[in-house]
Amino acid sequence: MKYDTIIVGAGSAGCVLATRLSEDPARSVLLLEAGPDYPIFEHLPDDLKLGNNVYLSAYGPHNWGFNARVSPDQPALEIPRGKATGGSSAVNGQVFYRGIPDDYDGWAAMGNDEWAFTDVLPYFRKMETDRDFSGDFHGSDGPIPIKRDTRDQWEPHSKAFYQACVDAGFPEDLDQNHPESAGVGPRPRNHVEGVRISMAIAYLDLARHRLNLTIKSGAAARRIIFEGDRAVGMEIDSGGETFIVEGEEIVLSSGAVVSPKLLMLSGVGPAAHLREMGIPVIHDAPGVGQNLRDHPIATVLYRAKGERPDVQAPVIQVCTRYTAPGSHLKSDMIISPTLLTSEHRPVQIEIDDDDNYLGLSAAIQLALGSGELKLASTDPNDQPKLDYRYLTEPFDRERMRTAIRYIVELGEHPALKEMMVERITPTDEELATDDALDAWLLKYTGTSHHISGTCKMGLSSDPMAVVDQHGHVHGLQGLRVADASVMPDCIRANTNATTIMIAEKIADYIKSGI
Repeated sequence: MKYDTIIVGAGSAGCVLATRLSEDPARSVLLLEAGPDYPIFEHLPDDLKLGNNVYLSAYGPHNWGFNARVSPDQPALEIPRGKATGGSSAVNGQVFYRGIPDDYDGWAAMGNDEWAFTDVLPYFRKMETDRDFSGDFHGSDGPIPIKRDTRDQWEPHSKAFYQACVDAGFPEDLDQNHPESAGVGPRPRNHVEGVRISMAIAYLDLARHRLNLTIKSGAAARRIIFEGDRAVGMEIDSGGETFIVEGEEIVLSSGAVVSPKLLMLSGVGPAAHLREMGIPVIHDAPGVGQNLRDHPIATVLYRAKGERPDVQAPVIQVCTRYTAPGSHLKSDMIISPTLLTSEHRPVQIEIDDDDNYLGLSAAIQLALGSGELKLASTDPNDQPKLDYRYLTEPFDRERMRTAIRYIVELGEHPALKEMMVERITPTDEELATDDALDAWLLKYTGTSHHISGTCKMGLSSDPMAVVDQHGHVHGLQGLRVADASVMPDCIRANTNATTIMIAEKIADYIKSGI
């Protein structure tokens, strides 16, 4: 059978694409997923179902377990990505932030003129049912339920952090998805009564009954099959066998790690790198795997009083979004209180799991530095090489230094200090000079797990652009990319909501024949 559309990867983007494209009963759709599928909610494993303890989910059995070089002092940090239908939305912290309008207007200024904030806002509204806010900026009948924990539901650390921020002069910000959001407030989350609402639940379950949609789990893509410059199928491994499925159009939605990896394995990427790996060049695309973006994050760690919270206590409830002092980039920093059941558990620090800890973390939301992804071998089962190159830009180091020192001051607020026994790291000596704090940052800065940008969207005149603004791979036919990898730059927010928006918008392009 030859399918009209083959979607490679059933993560956040793939679930959206499969659901929207199969709304047309005349279109045959094949959705491929390397991980397992759990179509019956009662059979959903707890690491995917229970959303509060993100550490057990992100580092659980449904994890690709990639490794990355973050800095010279961190050569092998684990990078969890979801391996199941729902992808990383099945293991993440369910923070449903949008970027700020400047993010999308910036994409438009790069030549993607259909991606300005006013162009993408309808898709943000289309995807959600916001249970707390209505009006022009919020959706009321979309598949994803969005809610914020009320103040009486906040954990003690969330209440103390909120009070410390308000007393420090940050404005109260109850709606952090408002276009003018700034300050401290509750995080919007796709989370209902302890259950993570992944895109497999929110979207794919709406379409499972459709006869024109085939969902094939346990099917790992090996490479794209080309006839000349046209993509005509996928070579996949499934059930111990290798075979080819044919399609009129292939849409890669495998995420910012696997989508560029598949392109390169198929002969689409930087020609010199492909030749080095012994891969015949189908199309020289220098930007594939370049422009790797994410949010660097570092945590001030405290030993806290009392018993450690229950393993399913809500981790992510409040945060502060602000503009770094002297920054030309609006809302470029976020500070959050962090339990060690977060996926942002501080790296390279010895933790006693019987003790009680609290972290206050800072994350750059629009770093200037970027990294790259390259192949390690031609074996599709081998991990690619990820090099984040964090804190190579002086301005990134400056913002992180300022944020860490500010957090230490914030930790002296009576509401927070009352909860603490001692600050574990950084020490006073590590805070004393810029050089000492830079050394600490290079050792302890981790990632927010918001990898994006590795198949950049842009004009064909941009040598780093891999796809046009409709998702078509430049220079090829029958092939699109639609996932977080097409973001031209990182957004100033968690990336899941924007990834879903990208899939909604490109699904409309496909249905319209654009």
